[in-house]
Amino acid sequence: MRYRYSKDADKKLIRSAQIWTVEEHKIILSEVDPLAVYICDKLSREGFETYIVGGAVRDLLLKKHPKDFDIASAATPSRIKKIFSNSRIIGKRFRLVHIFFGDKIFEIATFRSAKDGATGNTFGRIEEDVLRRDFTMNALFYDPRKELVIDFVGGFHDINRKRIKSLIPMKIIFEEDPVRMVRAVKYAVISEFKIPFFLRKKIKESASLLNKISSSRLTEEMIKIIKSPCAAKIIEELEFLDLYIHFQPAAVALIKNSLQFRQRYYKTLSGLNRNDVHDCGKKNSSILSLGLSALVRDYIDDNIDWETAGEDNYKQMFALARKFVLPMNPPRIELGKAIHDIFAEHNINVKRWRCLDRL
Repeated sequence: MRYRYSKDADKKLIRSAQIWTVEEHKIILSEVDPLAVYICDKLSREGFETYIVGGAVRDLLLKKHPKDFDIASAATPSRIKKIFSNSRIIGKRFRLVHIFFGDKIFEIATFRSAKDGATGNTFGRIEEDVLRRDFTMNALFYDPRKELVIDFVGGFHDINRKRIKSLIPMKIIFEEDPVRMVRAVKYAVISEFKIPFFLRKKIKESASLLNKISSSRLTEEMIKIIKSPCAAKIIEELEFLDLYIHFQPAAVALIKNSLQFRQRYYKTLSGLNRNDVHDCGKKNSSILSLGLSALVRDYIDDNIDWETAGEDNYKQMFALARKFVLPMNPPRIELGKAIHDIFAEHNINVKRWRCLDRL
């Protein structure tokens, strides 16, 4: 292990981070997307400190394949735009850069200052940027050029101990962004980490804060959950912590009032986890539509007589399903596919389901 040094307020050198070598962190460079390595290398050669950050580093340490490789750099968005012609600056308040390689998109954020809290938008140093991240497990920086992990907050040890530890003071972590509660649950289930007692207690006490989150953000988070291989376990934990009622209150009401419905609902979601992604193409369905069908299937079954049902019942079931998933508002075309698949399982061929995305 090595150390990184920086200057304190009195301009004295102090240890600011631990540096873990490849022999210690054991990340295999071939598991890192070569385009992410290329971006980091090019920005570094231009003189800008640049790293792969967040969930990608966490997953690499856990020997999982990251879905995305987010990057943080000392370069400003305008400078990144000049270096990469295949890029675009996005966002009005929080400006980021997307770099495009065919259908692949890499998101690059400039280091932010901590002076305005974890939601501020002033550019700063890496030592400040790390303190804006939610949990220590997501606050590691990986340098693919030198194959080093930079750890300012003890995240490396927390990952090895399978522990979720808040970086932002407990007093304000969920007040600043209530969605962090959902992410803590998701990280814990997917990574098989433990949420400490006091963090779990704080989540349960703060659950009502999700009331102020927009339906679009709730929908975005739920889409990520139902696309994961642990959807049933994540949703069950969200329900236990009084969070899921803010996503699908109609389902929670049935779960609370009917043990039979509860068992069926979670059995259906567990079956979703076993769906082979390659089967999606055979069924002309997406992973998202399969996930949505799992959320509404049992409710649809309870509100239709499949022995007498026909294509004419499709529109009615589509409308029921839309109400059942409120306040979430998934893409109509995907929900339409989900209902179409449920009808197809009962040998009812709905030919004009696509028109519902225009209703």
